[in-house]
Amino acid sequence: IISEEEFQEQKTALLTQHQYGSKSQLCYVLLAFFFGVLGVHNFYAGYIGRGIAQLLITVLSFGFLFWVSWLWTIIELCIVTKDGRDIPFE
Repeated sequence: IISEEEFQEQKTALLTQHQYGSKSQLCYVLLAFFFGVLGVHNFYAGYIGRGIAQLLITVLSFGFLFWVSWLWTIIELCIVTKDGRDIPFE
């Protein structure tokens, strides 16, 4: 049995090995800028739930609530530094 701290260290070490790779922050930003209201950047980063939420907000409102998804995208661009697997962007 290992401590929670050891577990997190080993998890981080395994996930950051080259075979998994990390996502590009530039790609994340470009996807957010051009397709942010559809949540494409969140799908790319592995935040599937967020991506589905943004897509549904835009599509189900027939685009009338695009500004909600756009505001959400701008906030994410300012605060998100890791992908869905908790690996920092390149």
